[in-house]
Amino acid sequence: MNLKWVLIVIIFAFAKPLIAQDFQGVATYKSRRQIDITMDSTQMNDAMQKQIQEQLKKQFQKEFTLQFDRNESLYKENEKLDAPSVGSSSGVQIKISSSNFVLYKNTAAGTFTKQDELFGKIFLIQDSLPKPNWKLEKDQKSIGDYTCYKATLTREVKEKQWGTASDSIAETKHEKTVVVWYTPQIPVTNGPQEYWGLPGLILEVQDDKLSILCSSIVLNPNEKIDIEAPDKGKVIDQESFNTLQEEKMQEWMERNSNNRKGDGKQITIKIGG
Repeated sequence: MNLKWVLIVIIFAFAKPLIAQDFQGVATYKSRRQIDITMDSTQMNDAMQKQIQEQLKKQFQKEFTLQFDRNESLYKENEKLDAPSVGSSSGVQIKISSSNFVLYKNTAAGTFTKQDELFGKIFLIQDSLPKPNWKLEKDQKSIGDYTCYKATLTREVKEKQWGTASDSIAETKHEKTVVVWYTPQIPVTNGPQEYWGLPGLILEVQDDKLSILCSSIVLNPNEKIDIEAPDKGKVIDQESFNTLQEEKMQEWMERNSNNRKGDGKQITIKIGG
């Protein structure tokens, strides 16, 4: 057998499982988000500040699973045992929870359905799926067994800052460049979270202070995957949910500020991206 036929056989053997109409896969991603924390309190010692910072850091280290086929995907957080919460003898308590977060994308229809929680209430956000304007770069690298290519996206983002001793939310705008790495070896236009729209599965994301990296992939698992959109929660569109989120956060800040007025304790948390 000559070299040409050897190459054809190898390519066909690799591509065969990806050509099937029922092609499916499961990818696991680990995410981290950098946060800036400023604590100003005469009653909060260094050990207490360090404890809050460490526990907040752990809460922003998450693991997600992406189930996908050619046109649909379901992205959800893997449950943790003994999820950390932040508290101290000073009475300051911060809890960040997104265990009810589920994101369904249908790239063929251009729609998404997202289940999310806001102050203890579950919402079902349904809207059109914005198509990112990616710039394909020449850079390439390996992630595991996959050859990946770089793509970038520049966009304007809002950054919010709030604190336990403030009655308002500070907001700034700036431009940022999102960098992702995708592999054409898995020919689906999908990826973790809201990232999609490239000629291959996205395996790595660097979006300002958010980092996402694929740690494992299983193609065509033995058990068939049922990819279904979440259906729990009050139906709302994305713009209305964003407005409601602003209103609820403002109410929380005003209530918290009134309850703690004059105690001298302040924690400011700034989350970018």
